[in-house]
Amino acid sequence: MIEELKKETRTPEADEEKICGAVKHFEALLREQLKRRDDMASARPPRNFRDGRPVTIGVIDGDGIGPIIMREAERVLRFLLRDEMNAGTVILRRIEGLTLENRTAKGQAVPDDVLAAVKACDVLLKGPTTTPKGGTLESANVVLRRSLDLFANVRPVVVPEEGVDWIFFRENTEGEYALGSRGIAFDDILTADFKVTTDTGTRRIARAAFEYARQNGKKNVAIVTKANILKKTDGMFSRIAHEVASQYPEIEAEDWYVDIMAANLVNPAVRSKFQVFLLPNLYGDILTDEAAQIQGGVGTAGSSNTGDHYAMFEAIHGSAPRKIAAGEGAYANPASILRATEMLLRHIGRIAEADHLNRAMNVCLEEERRVVVTGHADGATCEAFGDYLLEKLAAE
Repeated sequence: MIEELKKETRTPEADEEKICGAVKHFEALLREQLKRRDDMASARPPRNFRDGRPVTIGVIDGDGIGPIIMREAERVLRFLLRDEMNAGTVILRRIEGLTLENRTAKGQAVPDDVLAAVKACDVLLKGPTTTPKGGTLESANVVLRRSLDLFANVRPVVVPEEGVDWIFFRENTEGEYALGSRGIAFDDILTADFKVTTDTGTRRIARAAFEYARQNGKKNVAIVTKANILKKTDGMFSRIAHEVASQYPEIEAEDWYVDIMAANLVNPAVRSKFQVFLLPNLYGDILTDEAAQIQGGVGTAGSSNTGDHYAMFEAIHGSAPRKIAAGEGAYANPASILRATEMLLRHIGRIAEADHLNRAMNVCLEEERRVVVTGHADGATCEAFGDYLLEKLAAE
């Protein structure tokens, strides 16, 4: 009955008007993306963290369990970097206002004053933020990645007993996420979203993946697309990835379709052969969550979002509103944000501190396991695990 009413109210003239409006909308998006591509091609050289200038680390709590797990990550940072903080070579700066309530009140995924504070930092350690279902409020993460040009989302997954040692290079600023909130709706009977791939955007994430492989002795890079179906966007991604691969003859570059790769990750007979993954945005999001589950759950995996001038480090999981509603927020697992903290330390060249944290985490999570966080009231609290970790850091 509803479909019949819609047909009755539509007219050829009204359809034509809406089509013309959609064409203008698409034209504006194309012009914007062409400018973005040109801006990428003319970007200034990357920041060198060994240039002697102070490094400013912005700390953002986020929503839900964010403030709970971030409290432990900040305690660890302050312990490991205490001498540099006292000397002024590292500055820890709290950034307020990236909460769902404030974002909703201002109608901005990242309020202007928050973004200005973020841009005054070099790197960001960020708790998870909530993105409402429906409505027009965009994901804060998507806006931050786009605004800071954080083109590489890098996620390691390691399960030694399974022979799994993976690292994922997910393109972070293009694909469906770049324009996913700016599609069109045609009278509630037809909708279209947009996906964008550029040569420059693909080339730089491919180079990052192959450079990592070369520098770390990896011999295999899996290029994951659905280029047999999405022939323009994924087709370009695959083609350019292979152009970059030709500059690294010692590394094998293999094409895989995303559905088959999803199956490969849970197949013990083949998954240990994979080392480095290179993926467009959406597939990278999905497969890294799957991979983290193999490692022990999304609460165990850290994530970095890096560009030439800014970087953001965060837990792979979300803000867990159901956990907060159940009154179990205090039992949230801080492992993911602590792994992200380790990645941050490596990014800014504090390798000894990163190694120190990694050793202590391995003792707490794998060797000794005196304090175990389950995520529920049958396990330890987030704070208790933080105390345990700090004890191990101080003992070394």
